[in-house]
Amino acid sequence: MEKPKTNYKPVVGIALVSLILCGLFFPLLITGLAQLLFPYQANGQIVSLNGRPVGSVLISQQFTNPMFFHGRNEDNPSTASASLVDPDIPLDQAIAQVPRISNATRIPADAIRTLVIQHEEGTFWVFGSPYVNVLRLNMALIDEYPSVYNSTST
Repeated sequence: MEKPKTNYKPVVGIALVSLILCGLFFPLLITGLAQLLFPYQANGQIVSLNGRPVGSVLISQQFTNPMFFHGRNEDNPSTASASLVDPDIPLDQAIAQVPRISNATRIPADAIRTLVIQHEEGTFWVFGSPYVNVLRLNMALIDEYPSVYNSTST
């Protein structure tokens, strides 16, 4: 009794076509469309100051100067994010930093608190807690008070 010959040619052909379509063509198409339709988002939402990129609103920046809002504290498990690169902090953490920034900059605490509230990002209906993006908030401080921040580096 002779074994029937196995023909792998169609299977290999389908696998190669699938690999080229799904692994090369589709990602290039989506990347090209994203660059064309949403260039700011597709390039990481980079924020610039005086024409120089200073960070992305999607990834946490390490601000250590007392004149700026700081990101989440990785040493404190109750405030650390799961990825440690979360660019947002809860609204109450931002409000808690207002006295330090006010003391360092001599900007009235009420003015800084108002700026924090203006930059509060919502949640979906009742789910989640209000938060602020640290980089956006620090850029707003620089824009709002250029005389205070004109010689300070981020």
